[in-house]
Amino acid sequence: MKIIATNRSATFEYFIEESFEAGISLVGPEVKSIRAGNVSLKECFIFIRNGQMVLKNMHIAPYEQGSFSNVDVRRDRTLLMHKFEIHKLMGKVQEKGLTLIPTKIYLKGSLIKMEIALCKGKQTFDKRKTIKDREEKRNLQRVFKEYNSR
Repeated sequence: MKIIATNRSATFEYFIEESFEAGISLVGPEVKSIRAGNVSLKECFIFIRNGQMVLKNMHIAPYEQGSFSNVDVRRDRTLLMHKFEIHKLMGKVQEKGLTLIPTKIYLKGSLIKMEIALCKGKQTFDKRKTIKDREEKRNLQRVFKEYNSR
């Protein structure tokens, strides 16, 4: 499994409840561009429309060797999951006020897969706590490094 892109801000902005794997409906030049690593998950999100999961605002750079076959870089893309999984997620999103966020894109064999997470938004004080914990962890690592180098 080769990870192509990750959404690093997802863990900072949200509490991740559950993770799922989904396929993505792509056209030829998009696949080549993703394999080259020209993809961004920064501002994208997922919603459910007409029983299908739709990925919005994922930026895939146009493939350099593709000419007329290149498509819009921010077009809506359909995610491929089983119908019962989609209905399960739809119920959770409507009931509890949770949201669906893509966390990473990776290659699984020759297929391009996406990990999506069922998330709950963090409050400002939760984000501050996350920053504080991260700084404490860094400081501990520095102290251990100094101690072990003697």
